[in-house]
Amino acid sequence: MSKLLEMAAEIVKAHVSKTSVNKEELLAEIGEVHNVLAKLYKGEEVEEAVEANEPLPEETEALPVIGLKKAFKKDKVACMICGKEMKTLSRHLKSAHDLTPKEYRQKFDIPKNQPLAAKNYSESRRQMAIARGLGDNLAKARANKAKSKQG
Repeated sequence: MSKLLEMAAEIVKAHVSKTSVNKEELLAEIGEVHNVLAKLYKGEEVEEAVEANEPLPEETEALPVIGLKKAFKKDKVACMICGKEMKTLSRHLKSAHDLTPKEYRQKFDIPKNQPLAAKNYSESRRQMAIARGLGDNLAKARANKAKSKQG
C-alpha cells in the first residue's frame, strides 16, 4: 500500500506543479487519487470523477502556465500553454498545440509588436543577414522591380 501512496503523491505533485491548491485541497486530492489507485489495484470499477454539470477539460479556458513577462526573455521564449522554453515559438505552436501565432496572441492577449522569438536569436539572425549582404540584395531587387514596372 505504501507504493500506492507514493504513486498518488507523484500524480498529485505533477498536478499541483501546474495548478495552485490550498492545504485542504491537496490532502483531499491525495486521498482521492490513492483511493482510485487502490480500487484499480484490487480490480474494482472506478466511478467517474467528473460530475454531469462540470465542463470537460477541453471546454474550459486554458490558463497560462507562465506569465507574459516571464515568457519572453533575452535568450529563450517560453510557451504559455505548456511552459517549454525555446528560441522561437511559431513551429512549436503549430506542431504541439495546433495554433497559429495569431490565435496564440489572441488567447493570451500578447501585443502584436511582441516577437514570438528570443531577442538574442532575432539579433543573431539579423547580424547573419547583414554579414551575408541580404539587405543590400533586397534593396537591389526592389530597385530592379520598380524599374521593370516603370518600363
